[in-house]
Amino acid sequence: MKKLTIKYIINTISSKELVELKEMLKEKKNQQVFKDYIKDYYAVHTVLNKPDIDKAYDKLWDAIEKQKPRQQPLSMWFKYAATAVIVLTFSLSYYLINNQEQNGIKNTVAEAVIPGTNKAILTLDDGSDIMLEKGKPYKTAKLTSNGVQIKYDKKGENQVLYNHLTVPRGGRFEVELADGTRVWLNSDSKLKYPVSFKEGITREVELIYGEAFFDVSSSKNHKGTRFKVRSRLQEVEVLGTEFNIKAYGDDVNVYTTLVEGKVSVKNEFFKEKLNPGFQSVIGSSGGAIEVKTVKVYNEIAWREGIFSFRDKPLKEIMKSLSRWYDVDIIIKNKKLEDIRFNGVLSKSMNLEEVLEPIKRSINLNYKVYGKRIVLE
Repeated sequence: MKKLTIKYIINTISSKELVELKEMLKEKKNQQVFKDYIKDYYAVHTVLNKPDIDKAYDKLWDAIEKQKPRQQPLSMWFKYAATAVIVLTFSLSYYLINNQEQNGIKNTVAEAVIPGTNKAILTLDDGSDIMLEKGKPYKTAKLTSNGVQIKYDKKGENQVLYNHLTVPRGGRFEVELADGTRVWLNSDSKLKYPVSFKEGITREVELIYGEAFFDVSSSKNHKGTRFKVRSRLQEVEVLGTEFNIKAYGDDVNVYTTLVEGKVSVKNEFFKEKLNPGFQSVIGSSGGAIEVKTVKVYNEIAWREGIFSFRDKPLKEIMKSLSRWYDVDIIIKNKKLEDIRFNGVLSKSMNLEEVLEPIKRSINLNYKVYGKRIVLE
């Protein structure tokens, strides 16, 4: 398959299409919209590592200006959104045109609804709560937090004491446990874990609810002791590996996705082993464990600050957005719930920027009542 590059895109735009794009880009407002698309693309593909947006924009603009167009058609998506990554079913040209037409009738959502950030509540073994957030360090004899991550002292203790880390809606946080295991918690999640692990005893934590990605310190570093994660409906046992557990209380199923290594997943009656690239699905009915292959990136992209939706129904997408933006999104028209989308979006975007492509692709309207959004 030919690599998708700026040169390739520009070379395949037909003469009529190139003229249309040039005309729209004469207006500064449209240039800014186009530049924002480039920003979204680079943000995703460099995992938000401060891309050179101006350089990317200038390069594409120069290519458009100098190119002698060819008579080869291209799909609406690729012909304009060469650098975009909002891959829902709409085109940049449609967006530019309608952005002008609907300038005065936008839904009043959500430029005010900003993305989530690093924050969590740490509950110590004595029951006291500590608010953790970016820019506010916290330190005790047993742990250190920089406001983004907690790291525990690796010195063991005779007495097993437990901490709880609760990440609210609109938050995310990372914790490095005393054994060196790293855990990333998604929005609306809670983890229970020991302050230290006893030597020779199985290392065990509990994902009380929510979603977490685990990078487990190998059992080889701990005299062969295994690592267990308990969560709703299941128990996962590992030797040392990377995996993701999604166990939200309002989801019917619990999903465990293996990135590398090996894990075993069991419920009350069944047990299955997973290989990398596979996902287990456990339902609340307590039946057999379903095992299937998945695109791992789509399951763990949240850890890198990315929404990655592959053939996801609108209902599931809105659940993810509700947790990250700390709003309640209600789908009034139930016929919309099962409409499926593909898209990759930066979690740093505000809610309106995320809803806009969905709105335009299915002629969606929404109303805002404080932190409650109703899709019609």
